[in-house]
Amino acid sequence: MRSINRIKPFLEQLEKLWKEQCPDWRFGQLMSNVLNSFDRDPFFIEEDEMIKKFKEYFGVKDD
Repeated sequence: MRSINRIKPFLEQLEKLWKEQCPDWRFGQLMSNVLNSFDRDPFFIEEDEMIKKFKEYFGVKDD
């Protein structure tokens, strides 16, 4: 089972990207736009890789 401790850091990073990159988008727009850009099924992507893909979508360099 995955640790629940992964959830808060992921959500904090997602919040930061959303606020800085597209604060006028609704949540559905954010998810639809980013997830539709993936070259594989997002169902199987772990949170650390997911946030990297969000950063790639917005052209944000990894910290």
